[in-house]
Amino acid sequence: MPALDFGFGPLQDEFFRWMFLMTRIGAALVAAPFFGTTNVPFQLRVVTAGAISLLVCNWTAVQAPEHIFSLAGMLAVAGEILVGTAMGFVLQFSFAAPAIAAELIGGGMGLGLAATIDPQNGAHSPALGQYFTVVLTLIFFGLGCHLQWIALVVKSYEAFPPGQTWLGPDRIWEIVSYGSTLFATALTMALPVSLILLLIMVVAGVLSRSAPQLNLFSLGLPASIAAGFAALIVTAPMISDRMTMLCADAVAASAKLIGV
Repeated sequence: MPALDFGFGPLQDEFFRWMFLMTRIGAALVAAPFFGTTNVPFQLRVVTAGAISLLVCNWTAVQAPEHIFSLAGMLAVAGEILVGTAMGFVLQFSFAAPAIAAELIGGGMGLGLAATIDPQNGAHSPALGQYFTVVLTLIFFGLGCHLQWIALVVKSYEAFPPGQTWLGPDRIWEIVSYGSTLFATALTMALPVSLILLLIMVVAGVLSRSAPQLNLFSLGLPASIAAGFAALIVTAPMISDRMTMLCADAVAASAKLIGV
């Protein structure tokens, strides 16, 4: 039984078990890019984590530490937070790729001044990054990847039962190495549009050099913005395909993290 006894017997044991399961699931939801945003109410996060934990209580036989308020119990809680945060951090890598691509594209188009508050982290980000993030979120939910990811969080109790939650250097390295996919995907998404913008700037530079009376800023900025939007429309199928592959890679990386 837990070290703290309120005198409710088995009901108290189930309550502590439920709260213990909420630790890993709540940490995963807070670290995830879609549930952990600042515009999601804290009460909604708690209710969602509690509802999933209630189902896990019925589906699995995971037990809380015998003395949850002891040193061993606190270490077990810290391990739960570690596993949940690691699984949510993998998704953060995936959702950061479109933001990096938007930074590259927006800088070339001259949209660096058009910045808004990013609900992912509360910082300023280009308006184009908001568009990419919304599209990726729609694709992620439309493909049902959120359900697969939540299922992996539940399966993590089999791979990392309470008390055996140390990830080890191999799995930590897998999380870090997954960052290479982040930069590769961002570069793939931004490269076609960036090449077109580079061509436009070269042409504008040649024209301003041959005709000095032409203002480079008055000529190059509208041309780069128009060419950038046209390139985004043309490359929209390719960008959406890359986002679809990115969602699949995120789920696969989460599965690899828990050894499924």
